[in-house]
Amino acid sequence: MASRKKLFVLDTNVILHDSSCIRRFEEHDIVVPITVLEELDQFKKGNGTLNYHAREFLRELDHLSGDRLFDGGVPIGEGLGRVIVRFEQRFDTDLAAHFSRKEPDHLILNTAYQCAKENPGRKVVVVSKDVNLRMKAKSIGLFAEDYTNDHVRDLDTLEESYRVYRDMPDDVLLRLYEEPCELDIPECLIGEGLGPNEYLILQNHARSALAATDPKALRIRRVIKQAAYGITPRNAEQTFALDALTNPQIQLVTITGKAGTGKTLLALAAALETRKLFRQIFLARPVVPLSNRDMGYLPGDVNSKLDPYMQPLYDNLAVIKDQFPESSGKHVKIDELLTENKLTIAPLAYIRGRSLVRIFFIVDEAQNLTPHEVKTIITRAGEGTKLVFTGDIFQIDHPYLDKYSNGLSYLVQNMRGQPLHAHINLVRGERSELADLASRLL
Repeated sequence: MASRKKLFVLDTNVILHDSSCIRRFEEHDIVVPITVLEELDQFKKGNGTLNYHAREFLRELDHLSGDRLFDGGVPIGEGLGRVIVRFEQRFDTDLAAHFSRKEPDHLILNTAYQCAKENPGRKVVVVSKDVNLRMKAKSIGLFAEDYTNDHVRDLDTLEESYRVYRDMPDDVLLRLYEEPCELDIPECLIGEGLGPNEYLILQNHARSALAATDPKALRIRRVIKQAAYGITPRNAEQTFALDALTNPQIQLVTITGKAGTGKTLLALAAALETRKLFRQIFLARPVVPLSNRDMGYLPGDVNSKLDPYMQPLYDNLAVIKDQFPESSGKHVKIDELLTENKLTIAPLAYIRGRSLVRIFFIVDEAQNLTPHEVKTIITRAGEGTKLVFTGDIFQIDHPYLDKYSNGLSYLVQNMRGQPLHAHINLVRGERSELADLASRLL
């Protein structure tokens, strides 16, 4: 009779993604190949997220083992299985004809294959963030899964960022156009389950209004279309985004959308518009080198290596500057902010460790962050800081993240309904008619 307890064989990238992963497999047992420990040893030193996860996992493993041997496994905790560190064995002849013995992935594959042969009554599963290794495992008859503990289950929470009501009573809309443009939740919307900072399009046959709920979802207010540092919203979604970005009560804003919808441009314009409320403006993005190669291979000094990654941020800043004549105060002010370091554009890694007090902090391309990296950034937010995360969850450069597992999706799902958070998904491209056409058809 087959055992109900499975045997999960972990790949290194799972541990580097979540150092607490061995506590996520319920009553099932876990195998950590010795090859994985050797790979983790290469990540121990450093200040990056991968280094943190490597150190935390090794410490946890050391704590669990204590003065015991891993022979047969050591218990992980109450209600959990056992963890086994497995030494590499002779490379199986079934694999030797097809896989190189020099590749760490193949050594992990061999360990899983040996486990399956030794445990015919148990389901042995390779767990990896690497889709290629999962395909190799399946090709030799092994079960393989992605690590999905922090996956977003429903992407609708990202895509549905406002509601439309088409048959609103005329008196409600008229009252929204009167001062102070705010009223208790109308009777027709009671029972709709409106949450904090939800955006609404209210309309009937005669008129319409943009509105938003307050942080306690007790009242609604009219959202007025207004420019921010020369940038005027071109549709309802952008109007909602600027409202959230310039609202001091909303300390965390997430903006998703495809390229050309104005995510970064709106965030930067709002930061400049509200700069007097903050000590500094930080505009940062994670550096994910092409083909996952270290950027050290690029020619030139540090600035030369980083310029290609930061250029899109400078391009957005240039668009805002171009709204004003070179001699105007607002144009000159941007140059002053850059010179005085009150407006900083830098890779995200360079800002790690900085004090985030009274900062308007924009994290661009946040879909390339892990959930742990997003949490690390937010937990550093001090008094008076506003955090903005922008990105396109369908355009991910990170080799081990996807639309379900990236930090931006995780953040939106888990912060939905919190009074300090607002989320807007931008759908309509506004870069140009040609860019929008290409985005839809190509």
